[in-house]
Parts: sequence; structure tokens; C-alpha cells
Amino acid sequence: MKRQIFILFLLFSALGTASAQLKRNRAYEDYFNQWAEVAMQQMIQYRIPASITLAQGVLESAAGKSELALRANNHFGIKCNGWTGRKSYHDDDERGECFRAYDNAYQSYVDHSVFLSTSQRYRRLFDLKRTDYVGWAKGLKACGYATSPTYATKLIEIIETYQLHQYDTGKEFNKRETVLLQQGDLRNIYTFNQNYYIRARRGDTFRRIAEDVDISYRKLAKYNERDKNDVLQEGEIIWLQKKAKKAPKTFKNRPHRVEPGESMYTISQRYGIRLKYLYKMNKLSPDYIIRPGDLLRVR
Repeated sequence: MKRQIFILFLLFSALGTASAQLKRNRAYEDYFNQWAEVAMQQMIQYRIPASITLAQGVLESAAGKSELALRANNHFGIKCNGWTGRKSYHDDDERGECFRAYDNAYQSYVDHSVFLSTSQRYRRLFDLKRTDYVGWAKGLKACGYATSPTYATKLIEIIETYQLHQYDTGKEFNKRETVLLQQGDLRNIYTFNQNYYIRARRGDTFRRIAEDVDISYRKLAKYNERDKNDVLQEGEIIWLQKKAKKAPKTFKNRPHRVEPGESMYTISQRYGIRLKYLYKMNKLSPDYIIRPGDLLRVR
């Protein structure tokens, strides 16, 4: 009898697992694969659980396929309250409501973090542990983020179905963000052109930055097309991964106008482009000296 009960238990457990797997959506999985690192980076900087950010993003944007996401790059359904940037109008609780519009989805992720962390309405959520996704989900609903009575339940279901809580430990973020969590003096990490960068501090070297971000100083120098022993200038951009061949799509047909003091190198750093490709795009030789007012393609 006990053996039969045990077998039935295993059977129902298997059926439960199969049922959970049936709920998994390939579009959701692709979305999480695309945005997990960005969500973790935002977690490090703003202390919002990556699981919550991902669950909200996929739910609010229909895995990036909603009209608002496609037309306005708005992945979190944030409306125009206090917004001075570009706007987009869509039907929601009422007809023709005003929503924030962004140049790209990365800006939406950053604005979501800023929106939550600077609003008095959500202040109490930041007293919760970063791993308390249940508390965050219920808190967002209680604070009025969404009007749906099942909003918290949906977030929790998404997080548990896709095991998004694994990202809340920071261990998945290529180890470098885990190191930042342990530092008392955190470096702000920014995202652009599907890459990550920091701003150099006074007296920084590649060795010093390497200690903070857990990346070889030789690799950092190589990513930034510099000598590993260079002394860095305060405020200059230091990329944490290999730069791209061109700027984001939003810069198509938007050439860069050279400003006084700029060089091909500083422009390549600004847009996260490898220097040789910036020369190649503009059909210039490496010995060409740019002048203020010149127009350069970056895409």
C-alpha cells in the first residue's frame, strides 16, 4: 500500500512538472536570455531584484512584442507623469493615455530603475531583501504599480516558472557584478550598444579598475584599444567588453559632428565602436586628422 502511494506521489509530481513545463513560453525564454545581464546590472546599481525587473519587463511588454514596446521601446508600461522626453499615446485603463517613449529598450530599463528608486511611493520596497521577490511583487501591487488584482500573482508565477530568482544572487553576472556587491565603494556601471562601461576616476589605471570589476587589466586595455600601463583621465569611458563594429540602430542616418578636442579614438569610445571600424565606415586612412565640424558615420 505504501509503495502504491509512493508511486502515485511520483506520478502526480511528474504530471505537475510536465504541467509547469507546458506553461513555459519560448518567446519569454528568448526575452530573458536577451535582458538578464541588463537586469542584473540594474540590480547592482539600484538594488531592484533582477527577477522582478525581468518579470515586469516580459509581462508589461508581452516579451517585447507589445505595441508600446515596438513603437516606443517602453517595456514597463511607465506613463508620462513628470516626463519631459518623447511621448507615445496608447489605450490602457483609459483611451489615448500618455506613455514614456525611448530611443531604445536599454533606456527603458534604466528609466524603470530610476522611476522605482526615486519615487516616494515605492520607497518601502527598498527595505526588503534583494532576494525577496515575493515581497517585491506584492509590494509593487500594493503601491499601485498596476491596477490588475492578479498582478503580484502573475509576477511570482513568471519568476518561479522560469526560475528568475537565480539572477537575484548576482552569481550569473559573469562574476564581476558579484565582486561589486562586496565592495563598499561601488562603481556605477552603465549600458550602451549592448556593452557595459564605467567612468574612470581620478588616478585610475587599468590595474586598479581590474581589481574592482574582476576582469584582467590586460583584457580591459585590449577592449579599450590602449596600452595596459596607460594612466587614465578622470571621466573617460572604459568599456568592460569588446567594442562593437558600429553604433546602435538609432544612429542610422545620424552622423556625429566632430567637436573641438575630439579625436577618432574618443569618438570610437563614445559610441562603443572599435577604432578600425570607425575609420572603415568613413573611408578614412589612420593618418587622417579630423577637424571640428566634420561629419562622421557611426552606423
